Amino acid sequence: MTILSQAFNFASRRGILLRKKLLLTIQRTSPFCRAVLGLKSPSVLPSCATSIFPISSVLSISARQISSTMAAKTPFERLPTNVVPVNYDVTLKPSLKSFTFEGSETIQVTVVEPTKAISVNCIEIEVKSVQYQADGGSEITGTIEYKKENEIAVFTFPEQLPAGKGSLKLTFTGELNDRMKGFYRSKYTGPDGEDRYGAVTQFEPVISETDDSSDSSLKVVKYDKTPIMSTYLVAYVVGEYDCVEGKDENGVLVRVYTPVGKKEQGQFALDVAVKTLPFYNKYFNIAYPLPKIDLIAIADFSAAKQWVALVVGHELAHQWFGNLVTMEWWTHLWLNEGFASWIEYLCVDHCFPEFDIWTQFVNQDLGRALDLDALHTSHPIEVPVGSPDEVDEIFDVISYSKGASVIRMLHNYIGDEDFRKGMNSYLTKYAYKNTFTEDLWGSLREASGKPVDKVMTTWTKQMGFPVIKVTESQDGNNRVLKLSQEKFNADGKTVAGESSEWLVPITISTSDSPNTPVKSVLLEGPSMTVTLENVKPGAWVKLNSGSVGMYRVHYTSEMLDALTPAVRDKTLPPRDRLSLENDLFALARAGLASSVDVLKVTEGFINEDNYTVWSDLSLNLSKIAGMLQYTDGYEAYKVYERALFGPVAKSLGWEQREGEGVLKSMLRELALVRLGRYGDPDIVAEARRRFADHCDGKAVLPADLRSPVYVTVLVNGDEDIFNKMLKLYDEADMQEEKDKVRSQDSTFVIAGVTGSVKGREMGWQFVKDNWTEIHKRYTGGFLLARLCKTFFKENTAPGAERSINQALENVHLNAAWMKNQSASVVTFLKDRPAA
Repeated sequence: MTILSQAFNFASRRGILLRKKLLLTIQRTSPFCRAVLGLKSPSVLPSCATSIFPISSVLSISARQISSTMAAKTPFERLPTNVVPVNYDVTLKPSLKSFTFEGSETIQVTVVEPTKAISVNCIEIEVKSVQYQADGGSEITGTIEYKKENEIAVFTFPEQLPAGKGSLKLTFTGELNDRMKGFYRSKYTGPDGEDRYGAVTQFEPVISETDDSSDSSLKVVKYDKTPIMSTYLVAYVVGEYDCVEGKDENGVLVRVYTPVGKKEQGQFALDVAVKTLPFYNKYFNIAYPLPKIDLIAIADFSAAKQWVALVVGHELAHQWFGNLVTMEWWTHLWLNEGFASWIEYLCVDHCFPEFDIWTQFVNQDLGRALDLDALHTSHPIEVPVGSPDEVDEIFDVISYSKGASVIRMLHNYIGDEDFRKGMNSYLTKYAYKNTFTEDLWGSLREASGKPVDKVMTTWTKQMGFPVIKVTESQDGNNRVLKLSQEKFNADGKTVAGESSEWLVPITISTSDSPNTPVKSVLLEGPSMTVTLENVKPGAWVKLNSGSVGMYRVHYTSEMLDALTPAVRDKTLPPRDRLSLENDLFALARAGLASSVDVLKVTEGFINEDNYTVWSDLSLNLSKIAGMLQYTDGYEAYKVYERALFGPVAKSLGWEQREGEGVLKSMLRELALVRLGRYGDPDIVAEARRRFADHCDGKAVLPADLRSPVYVTVLVNGDEDIFNKMLKLYDEADMQEEKDKVRSQDSTFVIAGVTGSVKGREMGWQFVKDNWTEIHKRYTGGFLLARLCKTFFKENTAPGAERSINQALENVHLNAAWMKNQSASVVTFLKDRPAA
């Protein structure tokens, strides 16, 4: 590949680089699809197809129809297998002034059977010319026709293309858009304070770099020929970057590129990558096959350490699972994303055990998966995908977080040793090939001897998950549990004809063995009886030990009473404390438990010292707080929050202590934000003092206190405070403080104002007033799905239908809670002694 660009210093330290995934390889042929940053379209086909690139657009050789199981739509054409791509030679010339690019490409292909037409995926690309030349034959020119609804361009030639080898040659142009999709432009601030732009997508080793003989302002950068790979993995960046570099224990060169002048900000990502590559080499027992890997932090993204560690772990995992072996079609997207979303945590836990990362998994992935998958508008992990619009919708919590959660449950069910054997067998057998979900199950079944395919089909082919209802009785020194399962729905209502059952791996712990399950069983039908030996009367019993299972648990009030003291004295482990309260809030929202009882149990967390437990609890409380804003009980709720968070904030104080870990710092930030938001007078006064000193230059706020101070003074402030915050933004250097307002951040800003009744009204009015521009800017990308019923009947949003329906379902759930439970909660809050 060759790229021509304005003459930046493209040597070893700046230039056109790989984003996070250095292309490994995948697949016997190499059909290109679309860049991961927002584009989607056919990936690799079973017998191969062709595809042509321009990243934001991308061509792919087409046909085969699949009906969508989503909204009724015209069947989408997949690419035919009569033309096989062998190699791509691509030249791109981006302009960072006009925000356009020119390109040419020669694709070596094998024509399997004679044809007069070649169809390719083409998105926002104008193909200027197309020629085909069979080996030993004459060049013929084709005509170009677009089928925009299927994102296809059809090249038709005046005569049959004979079977055999040949070359397909194209020239094309495209736009460097500002929508974070395809080949797009990225705005950043240069060392001189001036705005600059880079061109970004998601390449590989540079083999030469010369001046352009026709234009001295341009440099020509050539990349080496890649291994066999799936073309949707191609990535490149044009811009000015610094880098830090190192080598892992196997001698692989690792570089992390950053905006100019900020290479120190890439050091942690480098440390993570240098640790991560050897971990995966050993875990899969398959060596990383390339001599180098590059990662790049562009100005559009910023993050804290734990997030950086997870992202690096996730993307490097794809070098094996996703790149070495890749999905057969987007239907099996979760094979890539669910697995990488699980193993990133395994890797980070190995490299940074102090992060307590598995507890954060329960909060961030399992919790989100349970919330979304309880909706009637959810979908199975495996969704038959037809049109490109549908791909936007499956890049969601189900693909990533539920996929990760069921892989974690499976790993626990068969054990780490057998899991690793199965993964090595799978990756070895299918290296550089495409797979179906069932191929993974088969390898893991053979390694473990357990019915993996039978179990996991119940989790990937149907949407939702069960709630396990448990009752108990004492039989001498034994505890007898009766377990039953039924589908859990967020509204507590069973749909007519709904009779889903799962094969559920269940683990059980007790007060005598809180950290290690005393029993593991597989629930294979509607119900079963389990006997626990030597469990004395009064001892607590907890299902889903370690919160490994993808299900909720509904205890009797007596069992819950026995568990509550273990929450207060923290003898129940953190992940189990978290899942207990999370299940209770979900059951209450579904009308299966009392929200008043849940708030009473929540008071037992007053001694909690685990950041992630507090984070999950805060999220659940915020859902109730948002609804109580519409009642006369909101002020009493603020008192409840201040009483709950006061002790932990007091124990941590404002100042970081020597030797304090990152989680303590994060807990301080969380507690101070909650108290500031709900008007604790001491916290508000101290935040104002520190904000004034910061603005006056007397004492710079440390990074971990900026959020508490900024949130507190803004919530309790006025227009003068707001103007001071804008001034701070204009003077800020760190990207994470610059929130005014990058294109890709717009949807988050809209969502960010919805924390109050007035803000929701303003935000919704803004969306309605500006819908045409919002839809134009974000159509075809994941951002649109982040942004009610009557409005969207008249203003459609292709690619976001499911997200809209899920939002509407949540509105109905909130309305039901307000009708059925808000009055009793308000009475409880007002009657509390502290109120």
